[in-house]
Amino acid sequence: MATRKLISFDWAIKNILRNKANFDILEGFLSELLKDELSIIEILESESNKDSKINKFNRVDLKVKSEKHGLIIIEIQYEYEIDFFSRILWSSSKVISEQLEEGKAYGHAAKVITVSILYANIGKGNDYIYHGTTRFVGLHDHEMLELEEKEKQYYNLNRVFNVFPEHYLIKLGQFDEITKDSLDEWVYFLKTATIKDDFSAKGIQKAQQSLDVLKLNTTERQAYENYQDDLHYQASMLESSYGVGMQKGLDKGKIETAKQFKRLGVATDIIMSATGLSLEEVEALS
Repeated sequence: MATRKLISFDWAIKNILRNKANFDILEGFLSELLKDELSIIEILESESNKDSKINKFNRVDLKVKSEKHGLIIIEIQYEYEIDFFSRILWSSSKVISEQLEEGKAYGHAAKVITVSILYANIGKGNDYIYHGTTRFVGLHDHEMLELEEKEKQYYNLNRVFNVFPEHYLIKLGQFDEITKDSLDEWVYFLKTATIKDDFSAKGIQKAQQSLDVLKLNTTERQAYENYQDDLHYQASMLESSYGVGMQKGLDKGKIETAKQFKRLGVATDIIMSATGLSLEEVEALS
């Protein structure tokens, strides 16, 4: 079956998919994942969306019209950090507070859905897609708490969990690259940066046309290659640092590794874990 090498989704989402002409690619992916008909209204710009030097993780916040939920905010991010669960807790809370206009009742808070595309094997579980919601269960009768009719009318929602943020985790390392449905076709692309000609998921053929590496101009291709080199270098440094940490008498190697991590923008707690250096030692490095 024919395949074509494409730009990785994590780079595309920061450089190509922000173009309104390519919104239908993101709409296709999100519609397949959420099983909902979606249309993107705009990309929300904030400090947290801006590029960092290393682009260690990518994030984009979208204002979306949903058939099921009305106007919602969807946050898409690639994650590498060990504090991942705390990060999505913080970021979803921040989006809610940023989008609630001053003086408005809490009932006007935006519905937020986060979609995290994970390279690292975060959490313990065998599936490759997880969906997290907030549910209230009786301690004695184990009954699920539901909305009363007046609350349904107020929120224009049917279930309690619809009020709260929802989280989708896509663990690419767990995916066996066997496509069983249209969502799997998107996961296949996310993991391999390739799309088979017979894939039919919503928006995926547009992705094949728009994200062809060969269509990049010279400047774009150089930027993309530099980005890929950064990711490979970061992975190599992480792997080699564990080797350094296993050997005695290589304090100099640990320090050099930690310096490289700092230059790449790796979080301090990960540097400490990988090298065995203390917080004070890491902070003192230049």
